[in-house]
Amino acid sequence: QVQLVESGGGLVQPGGSLSLSCVASGNIFRSNVMAWYRQAPGKQRELVADITTGGRTNYADSVKGRFTISRDNAKNIVHLQMNNLKPEDTAVYYCQLTWGVGLYWGQGTQVTVSS
Repeated sequence: QVQLVESGGGLVQPGGSLSLSCVASGNIFRSNVMAWYRQAPGKQRELVADITTGGRTNYADSVKGRFTISRDNAKNIVHLQMNNLKPEDTAVYYCQLTWGVGLYWGQGTQVTVSS
């Protein structure tokens, strides 16, 4: 059984910063991809950023230059540093872990960007 637990969401003013973390536990395949997705009200869930075990990263165009994804393979933790936040970044952010046929989601954490 694999579990993902996110933390770090909250309310921040435009231009501010937040850091999200996700800890994975259980029987995890050594080579995997960890990712952050988000879903705003009335919109589809979308990829924000992902990172492979080897450290290769991929970002949505809307967050390039503002968000940074990183991971600690030994601890199965993925982080998302979010800077210069905008109101349109408001969403529930979900952590995802995947390898081969394995696909797991966290419960989500709310990020609200508002003055």
